Order: sequence, then C-alpha cells, then structure tokens
Amino acid sequence: MPKQSKDRISYFYDAEVGSVYYGPNHPMKPHRLCMTHHLVMGYELHKQMELYRPRKAHPVELAQFHSEDYVDFLARVTPEHVSENLQQLQRYNLGEDCPIFEGLFNFCQVYTGGSIDGATRLNHGLSDIAINWAGGLHHAKKREASGFCYINDLVLAILELLKYHPRVLYLDIDVHHGDGVEEAFYLTDRVMTVSFHKYGDYFFPGTGDVKDVGEKKGKYCSVNVPLRDGIDDVTFQRIFQPVMRKVMEMYKPGAIVLQCGADSLGNDRLGCFSLSLDGHADCVRFMKQFKVPMLVTGGGGYTKNNVARCWAYETAVLLDTKLDNNLPENDYYEYFGPQYTLKTRPHQVIENMNTRSYIEQIKREVIENLKSIEHAPGVQMSEVPPENYIPEMNDDLEEDENPDERLGQYAMDRNIKRDDEFYDVY
Repeated sequence: MPKQSKDRISYFYDAEVGSVYYGPNHPMKPHRLCMTHHLVMGYELHKQMELYRPRKAHPVELAQFHSEDYVDFLARVTPEHVSENLQQLQRYNLGEDCPIFEGLFNFCQVYTGGSIDGATRLNHGLSDIAINWAGGLHHAKKREASGFCYINDLVLAILELLKYHPRVLYLDIDVHHGDGVEEAFYLTDRVMTVSFHKYGDYFFPGTGDVKDVGEKKGKYCSVNVPLRDGIDDVTFQRIFQPVMRKVMEMYKPGAIVLQCGADSLGNDRLGCFSLSLDGHADCVRFMKQFKVPMLVTGGGGYTKNNVARCWAYETAVLLDTKLDNNLPENDYYEYFGPQYTLKTRPHQVIENMNTRSYIEQIKREVIENLKSIEHAPGVQMSEVPPENYIPEMNDDLEEDENPDERLGQYAMDRNIKRDDEFYDVY
C-alpha cells in the first residue's frame, strides 16, 4: 500500500507536449513526457496528487522576460516560411539546435504555462510542491533560443514567485550549466542560482566557472559547482549536500525552483556523468526535507526511457511513496525492455575524473563564497503586484485595435524591456 504524502502536490501535464517533434535525428524528444506520464499513471501516483492541464501562457506574459520582437517572431514563424526569414532566424539563434517545427509556439505556451501556474499555486498556499516535467528549459535567453530551449519558463516562474517571496532559490542538477537563468538574475540578490554541471572540454554552453559569482547587488548569489566527467552518486552527494545545506542556512529562500535535468544520469545520449536513479533522486529527497514551497521541473535528458524512469521515480520521492522495481503495464511498456524494471544497471561506466582533492577544493571555494553573504538579503515588499501579467479582455478596446489579436496595443504599451547583457527583471 503506497504511503500517503502529507504534502499537497499539484502535477501539470498536457498530452500535447508529448506529440511535439523537433525533427529527424534531433536529440530532444518531447515524447519522453508521455512515457513519464504513463509510468506515473501506471504506478497510480496520480491518485495522490492534484492533476492539472496547464493553460497556455499569453504572449504578454512571455514578454515579461523575453523581448517583444522575439516572442512575436516565435508566434508567427512556421516551417513553411523558414526560407523567407533567414536573417531573423540567425538573429534569434534559431536553426539546427533550435529548429522551427510545427506547433512550436503552442509548445512554448503550454510548458511555460505549467511552470507559471505551479508558481501561482505555491504563492497562494494551495500547494506545497508543484511538478511540471515539461518545463525546465534553462538555456533560453532574453531575445534568443539556445540549447533546444526557446522560452525560459524557469525565469518566468521565478518572476511569479518574487511577487510573494523576498528570496527565491533556483537549483539546477542538469549536466549542462543553467546559463539562461543565471544570466537573468546575475545582478540581483533576490534570486540565488545554484548549478551543478559538467564544465570544461568545450562542453555546452561553456559557462559556469566556480569564479562566476554574480555582480553588483547579486555578488555571491550565483553559485557554480563545475564538475568533471564520470561523477558517481557518492562523489556527487559529497559536494551536493554540504553546499546545499550552506545555501539554505545563509540564503533562507521563501521558495525553491528545482530543475531536474535527467541528462546527468549515466548512459545519457549527450551527458557524461554516471549518476544512478537513486543518486539523482537523492538530490530531490534532500531538498524536500527543508519543507520550503518548491516547483520541480524537468530539463535535459536524451535517453528517453531513462528520463521517464527518473521523473516517475522522483514524483514518487516527492510523494514519499515506494515503487515496485517491476514496471507497471502501460502504453509504452515495450520501450523499457529488455529489463522492464525501474532501476537498471548502467551499460557503460565513465571513469570518475572528480578526485577527492578536486571535490574538496571546489567545495571549499563555494562555501567560502557563501560565507561572504553576511545574512539573508532583505527586501521591502509593499503591495502585491497583480496576478499573472495577463492582458485584460474587456469591451473598452480602442477603435484601431483588432479584437482577434491576442496581444493588443494596451497590453504592448505596458511592456518595459531592457537590452543590456545582464538585466533587472524583477
């Protein structure tokens, strides 16, 4: 009998995201989200959660972080018109890694809507934990796509959380550095970004040195833990737990956004770590014990049967539920052969290049930086900003406005944008 979680957990899923196709030979397979969901249902985890279909985020919401011209282009461009927009494709970094495919903007609206809705439920105390495995696209920048990511749902969810919480913690355990989120909040102490990632050997995106700690008000609020190939469970926890304990002690966040990219698992198609399912899930389990409202998202992960195993397992961890190692019958059962088990043995183990001395050195440096924060930054919070920056639909449209257009002149006039390299978005 599964143990009933005492936490109120909301789970966001829309089958539409699983049918999205980036194109032949592209490593990003949103189909992994359908596989995850069917495991969650097969294990009957949905009976312990509140299930929601996310609404589509409005273009004006996306423009709270992204530039209006970029959002507008994503909304308009289609595969049929790619050849007519080559200059703009180049400007917005759209191409081989971030292709234009059928239903692209709808995909962005749905995965982002799930993260914003999850943040809203946390803000109102309606949920203790919100899960959106479709979210976590951490590389997207203010006015360009990057690393398979188009709209940065994480930044937008954090902006929503900042309406109610003086301090928000962003934690990223994807094998790739969470550069888009770090860049968005590099100058503020209201968000601390912490990323554990592979660094060096020209590994994408090439950022995330331990010395990158934030600037101006945000100094020491960007925390980077650069790791080497082949890190295993024991080594990872040896640095993860003390660093995160210190982060929680010094920063005292009111909410957490946890990006659980599964490409840090062993045997990932693009990753180079050797974490097991348990090693990855231990990070989720560790953060849950702090009992801080938490939004949990997906991210990278390119061996899709292992991604589904990972996120279904971590859903159970959040629910304090143990799962049978034999996978339940589900629509994608044949994808999990030949073992048909939740936990599998890695086919190949990459040599662990993270020596004890290297890990201790990085840990010392990170913790010294955290000690430089004298106390949790304070912020004056007056009246709460309006909920979800959604354009008001009423009959008072100006004569020259088209009522069929989603983004009217009234909504556009309320957008403020900055084009700096780093920017204040709160």
